[in-house]
Amino acid sequence: MSRRPPPDPVAVLRGHRASVTDISFHSFKPILFSGSADGEVRIWDTLQHRTVSSAWLHSAAHGIVAVASSSSLGTNKFLSQGRDGTVKVWEFDDAGLSSLLSVDLHPKPRIPLLTIKTNTYHFCKFSTVKNRSVWSKEGEASKDCYRTELGGMSDREILEVKREEAYTNQSCSESFGENMCNEGLQYVALSGENSSEVEIWDLKSAEKFVQLPSSNPSNSSSVCNKGMCMALQLFLPSESQGFLNVLAGYEDGSMLWWDVRNPGVPLTSVKFHSEPVLSICIDGSCKGGISGAADDKIVMYSLDYSSGTCVVKKEISLERPGISGTSIRPDGKIAATAGWDHRVRIYNYRKGNALAILKYHHGTCNAVTYSSDCKLMASASEDTTVGLWELYPPRI
Repeated sequence: MSRRPPPDPVAVLRGHRASVTDISFHSFKPILFSGSADGEVRIWDTLQHRTVSSAWLHSAAHGIVAVASSSSLGTNKFLSQGRDGTVKVWEFDDAGLSSLLSVDLHPKPRIPLLTIKTNTYHFCKFSTVKNRSVWSKEGEASKDCYRTELGGMSDREILEVKREEAYTNQSCSESFGENMCNEGLQYVALSGENSSEVEIWDLKSAEKFVQLPSSNPSNSSSVCNKGMCMALQLFLPSESQGFLNVLAGYEDGSMLWWDVRNPGVPLTSVKFHSEPVLSICIDGSCKGGISGAADDKIVMYSLDYSSGTCVVKKEISLERPGISGTSIRPDGKIAATAGWDHRVRIYNYRKGNALAILKYHHGTCNAVTYSSDCKLMASASEDTTVGLWELYPPRI
């Protein structure tokens, strides 16, 4: 019995002129942010599959390393990171990126709400805080605010209903997010000015909050031996009493787990990879994750805060090396990886078995990510496109 061919994307978003380096869904709205190597950010409508707004927010010479949307920023803000040594907070509205208006109503160049001058010029993507997902409590999403029958409607009416549902569900998500929001969500983790160090910055004051390891030379020497910090995930384990934790991947293939209360020494150090760790993703329970590297394997692992241990659950061998990006769906059931071989691979996150290999892209896949409702996956590629996929839809 022959296998079914891999599915095609439900939409391909075209418009970037350079490699798409990173993507991020908005926390509540049907919006996707993408950044490219020439410094351009695009905001996409994921229902109509069109560009809402685009602008060059970092110089073409440096390009964009990462983009992110976070519920802690509010519904109308997102972050961008460039290889120009800055992280910027931007505001947008329904018409796209906001710009300041002069007295005669001529738009001025777009100015960020906040700029963090990090003086870091690496390829390591920043990380906002991963908090315990609404899906992780019972393994299912909160119920929709209302249900609507679509039978008998025109395509245009159905689109309007879906948009209304998206924004109504947004209000439900916002009320949930307000209950969860705390000071920890206002920070971003970066590879430091010293490339072997991790820095956590306050997004409200644009000031450095903590450095890992701390500035004590004896603490720094052992970490320096691991090379540059290449991948980061900032997260809040439920057992950490609201204190930030960081899982950091290094050039020698090792990963260190830090708690900000003890910046001198990591909770644990493991080495699952033989080449630089390029991507880390923690799941919605903050009790496990997945990592990809420049070697030929993907590793799924568990995290136990009480014992400070990171233990391999599943090691997956690859025919071709190189994983640029990893993502775990918010319900914790599906994981995806973005490969140097132009492939997006889909796995059962709980069992570790392969589900699909997506072969649409024609260049290195740089990133994958899931929407907060688990219905969409997006992939970004060096071929200048973004793919939108509907795979293994969650049961609501």
